[in-house]
Amino acid sequence: MKLRSPESFWLLKNGILKSYPSLKENIVCDIAVIGSGITGALISHTLHNAGYKTIVIDKRDVAAGSTSATTSMLQYEIDTPLTDLADMIGEMPAVECYKAGIRSIEILDKLVKSEKLKCGFELKKSLQVAHSKKAEAKLKEEFELRVKHGFNVEWLTSREIRKRYKMISFAGILSEEGASIDAFQFAHELLDNNHRKGMPVFDHTIIKKIDYNKENVVIHTDLGNMVICRKVIFCSGFETLYMFRKKYAEFVSTFACVSEQHINHYNELKDVLIWDTDNPYIYMRTTDDKRLLVGGEDVKFKYGGFTEKIKDEKANKLIRKIKNHFPNINFTEDYNWSGAFGLTKDGLPYIGKHPDFRNAIFVLALGGNGITFSVQGMELVLKILAGEADPLLQYYRFDR
Repeated sequence: MKLRSPESFWLLKNGILKSYPSLKENIVCDIAVIGSGITGALISHTLHNAGYKTIVIDKRDVAAGSTSATTSMLQYEIDTPLTDLADMIGEMPAVECYKAGIRSIEILDKLVKSEKLKCGFELKKSLQVAHSKKAEAKLKEEFELRVKHGFNVEWLTSREIRKRYKMISFAGILSEEGASIDAFQFAHELLDNNHRKGMPVFDHTIIKKIDYNKENVVIHTDLGNMVICRKVIFCSGFETLYMFRKKYAEFVSTFACVSEQHINHYNELKDVLIWDTDNPYIYMRTTDDKRLLVGGEDVKFKYGGFTEKIKDEKANKLIRKIKNHFPNINFTEDYNWSGAFGLTKDGLPYIGKHPDFRNAIFVLALGGNGITFSVQGMELVLKILAGEADPLLQYYRFDR
C-alpha cells in the first residue's frame, strides 16, 4: 500500500539517512516492534531503555511510510474540539486527554535534548482561527472551556491577529504549547542511537504470518525465518486496521505543499502553528530551513492513482487559501505531496490490547496528533507490560 506520494518533501530533503539489514536468521527476543516510523522509534526506544530485549521490523526503509509524509505539527489540541470530546466521553476525561497532549510535547522536548537529536524540533505557539463569522461563536465556547480548566490560552480578535501575524482571518485561540519537528529525521536518529546501543533493526523484512500463542508470539518472514518473542507491539499505523474484523477508522488522504526557502514574513510566523475550524481544516507552519508549509484539503483515501492525479489541484487550492490569509506573502511552491492516515470518530488513538490477538499490544496513533499520541504510548506500553492501570488506556481502548 502506498502511504504517500513519490515526492514526499522530507525524503527529498533528507534522503535515506540510514539503512539496515533484512532479517536472514531466526531470532529470540522479549518484544518485537512492527513498524519503524516515528511511533516505532519512540516505542522501541522506551522498551530498549527499560531493559527489554527489543527488535524493530519494517517491510520498507526506515520511516519511509506515513512518517515521511507527515507535516509534523505538534499540538495538544486533537482533531475533535474539547467541547465535542466532552460531550462524547465526559468533560474531565476530555480535559485529561488534552492535557496529556501538553505533557507529550514537554516529554518530546526533553527527549530531543537528552538524545542530542538533530531533527528541526522547535517549540511554538498554536493559533486556531475560526473559518467563518458563524464559527467564531463555537470557537469562543471552546476557549471558555479551556480557560475553565486552566489551559494557557488567549482570545485574539481578527484585528489582533492581523497586527501580530499579518494574517487576514476571523478571531481565534492562541495556545502557548505547541511544536514542530522533522519526524522523518527524528525517527532515523532515535533508531540509530538505540541501534548503536545494541537494539537490532531490520528493514525490508516482510512478515508472512504471525502465530499468537499462549506463551509467546512467532513471526514468520517471507524468507522462512522466525522471530520468537514474548510480546509483539504493532506500531504500523492505519495499515494495521486491516487486521481487524471491525472498522475502527476512516482512511483519509491529506495534501501538503511547501514554499521555497526564505519567505517574506518568516519572522512573524516562525514561532506559531496556524490552523482553522473548517472540516477538513487547513494548517500551516514554517520549517527549520525557513519555508512555509501548508496542508489540508483532505479526501477519502482511494487506491490506485487517484490521489496522485489530484495532488497538484489540491496544492493549488492550498496556495490560494494562503493568498487569502496572507496576501503579502510571496509563496512560490517548491514541493507538494500527499499522505494517508486513519481518522477515528472521536479523534483519539487506539492504544492497548485487542481480544483477537493474544500477546499483542497496539499503538495506533491515528489522526492529526499521531506524534503526541505516540509519545503517550511510550509510558502506556510500559504500564501495560507491568499490569498497571492508567485512565488514558480506558479512553484509548478498542471497542470504546
